[in-house]
Amino acid sequence: MLRIAGGLMARYVFITGGVVSSLGKGLASAALGALLQARGYTVRLRKLDPYLNVDPGTMSPFEHGEVFVTDDGAETDLDLGHYERFTGVSARQTDSVSAGRIYQTVLEKERRGDYLGKTIQVIPHVTNEIKDFLAIGEDEVDFQLCEIGGTVGDIEGLPFFEAIRQFAQERPRGRCIFMHLTLLPYLAASGELKTKPTQHSVKELRAIGIAPDILVCRSEHPIPDRERAKIALFCNVRPEAVIPAYDLSSIYEAPLAYHRAGLDQAVLDAFGISPAPRPNLARWEDVMDRLTHAEGAVRVAVVGKYTALEDAYKSIAEALTHGGMANRVRVKAEWIDAEIFEREDPAPHLEGFHAILVPGGFGERGTEGKIKAAQFAREKGVPYLGICLGMQMAVIEAARNLAGVADAGSEEFDHEKGERRFTPVVYHLKEWVQGNHLVERRPGDAKGGTMRLGAYTARLAPGSKAAQVYGTTEIEERHRHRYEVDIRYRDALEGCGLWFSGMSPDGRLPEIVEVRGHPWFIGVQFHPELKSKPFAPHPLFADFVRAAVEGARLV
Repeated sequence: MLRIAGGLMARYVFITGGVVSSLGKGLASAALGALLQARGYTVRLRKLDPYLNVDPGTMSPFEHGEVFVTDDGAETDLDLGHYERFTGVSARQTDSVSAGRIYQTVLEKERRGDYLGKTIQVIPHVTNEIKDFLAIGEDEVDFQLCEIGGTVGDIEGLPFFEAIRQFAQERPRGRCIFMHLTLLPYLAASGELKTKPTQHSVKELRAIGIAPDILVCRSEHPIPDRERAKIALFCNVRPEAVIPAYDLSSIYEAPLAYHRAGLDQAVLDAFGISPAPRPNLARWEDVMDRLTHAEGAVRVAVVGKYTALEDAYKSIAEALTHGGMANRVRVKAEWIDAEIFEREDPAPHLEGFHAILVPGGFGERGTEGKIKAAQFAREKGVPYLGICLGMQMAVIEAARNLAGVADAGSEEFDHEKGERRFTPVVYHLKEWVQGNHLVERRPGDAKGGTMRLGAYTARLAPGSKAAQVYGTTEIEERHRHRYEVDIRYRDALEGCGLWFSGMSPDGRLPEIVEVRGHPWFIGVQFHPELKSKPFAPHPLFADFVRAAVEGARLV
């Protein structure tokens, strides 16, 4: 590595996209990170999003998919979940930035007078802010992989493209390369793969001063050598740097597939790294072995609010897959709209499932259906995992049907309607301890970034199911919520069999509840799915699927 100012300077790979969106830049970036790790290098992945939202925290799950939360409390794009799942490197606030946050920072500096009265412009002030972001931690790893959201030519993305162009120019020669993803559409009428959209996309990129070193070409059909040579010629890249990217049976096949296609070798060649360390792909071979040689299957009902878009629960879907890998079974997750149970008896819908998962969400819509799903699981002895709102609904169900609090509900629903209708078993959290200081919030505060976010410690009761699953009595998990279960009802609920088996270190905030005597019924206030990985399944999901397998055998 090149030593600069007493440290190591990272090599940068900038990943851009063209032709159409949703080509899989995030997956390609994550797979490349995994392959570089397999060769012994350290990596960090970053996402630069052109939208004007400061972060995805207030964006609709139906529009943007899930919000991925980091240990240090950043609300980020779901691609950071891919990065973590493939590399095991915990994302940080400095791994995600939007145009909104960049402009917000520039304008705050302007208001403070930091620019000394200068006229503020996109160049150099906005682009300098982006470059400063890119340089954070550049002496910490061997490779920084930076994905630019959107597609080349998008007007809102131009400051980011200009910034990475400048950044590459300012670094020593050979420290930055550009990888561009495009689409090769297939015309069935003529039986041809068309290269022209890729040529135009590269032309657009070159027009703003960026020449790609590697082209990753998405295609539903094999790319003949003739077409690869044509793309290389007209796009001015080496033929071996034209990498085919085909549809896969599982996203976890991506590292092996991209290695076979030569992506990691093309990257190392572009940097002039020779001889390159040989990759150790045993981790990914084991992952694919567990996926492709499952010894059975279990059905899991996911009763949620945003089931119309599976990306809204992306990390949960992947964590269930990881739980299946841990048990060498295939998990068939089936998504059920919770609102259905507000009109219909849940029994006919749920009786064929081996386990039930109720995920998080916001607002009252669908919550009565989630409560009925929790009741069904508790009464029928079906393994149940409630996450965030799913835990709160399980507590409300127990309060109503076991503890005699007939009108038990959440303050969230009263705030939404502007009237008092429930006894608030779940209340708006107004203050909590974070590190060594007190955080305070009020219901009328702005929505963005005001929740209890990031990693917090929980202490588990010895002898509890939770402690058994984790194998320890102290854990750290990621949170994203602003409402909490009220411990004033703890004694009444525990007297009915709902054990508060995990608490915050100060004993004020319930983190885990479980039903005594039930085969497997656990609710957690945090989001365990965010820390699950294919090569390290989260213990809660691994044991949840194990319980589902056991239940299936008993049937």
